[in-house]
Amino acid sequence: LNRVAVAASALVYWGGVLVQARRVRRHIGKSPNLKPQGTKERWLWTGWMLVIAGWLGQAFVIGRLDVSGLRLISSLTNRTGAGLGLGLVVLGYAGTWWCYAAMGDRWRIGIDRQAPAALVSSGPYRYVRHPIYLFQMVMLTGAFWLLPAGLSLALIFVHLICVLIKAADEEAYLLTTLGEEYRQYLSRTGRLFPQWPRNPSRPP
Repeated sequence: LNRVAVAASALVYWGGVLVQARRVRRHIGKSPNLKPQGTKERWLWTGWMLVIAGWLGQAFVIGRLDVSGLRLISSLTNRTGAGLGLGLVVLGYAGTWWCYAAMGDRWRIGIDRQAPAALVSSGPYRYVRHPIYLFQMVMLTGAFWLLPAGLSLALIFVHLICVLIKAADEEAYLLTTLGEEYRQYLSRTGRLFPQWPRNPSRPP
């Protein structure tokens, strides 16, 4: 059951990304940046393709739950761990669609240098600059609770590295194009987690 849940979570999530891409393309009349731009993005996409393949395939590679290399967390294979894993997967997927709703037709995969930059600061973007990446991490963590193994941990690590690089690139681009508006947004939000405590002297 845990293996089925992990494989299904990958299929449902990335299927949802394709649905979102088709919806946005239909509305704006062009691709929402489905192709990587430049050498750096191609390397990042390679890393993400590995994560996607691992996320989907780990259930078959790992096979039966085997935590022999992670004895300190062997308790994750019990029902409590499975329930927590499923909960995180569902939370991450629901959060992703919250992000889609907040972005609307401004949703893109990566930087769109051909369209005017616009700041989205509603929904989860009010608190976090890259909530989609955060919710992906939540889902991968849920997959780890469902299938606690070295491969699951490696996927989280590779994804985090890609996310940090990509987030920094996106922020640098928006800071250049939006200037002070984005600088103020940076001051009141966190990259992947909300700032805490929030500075009461800054506008919400």
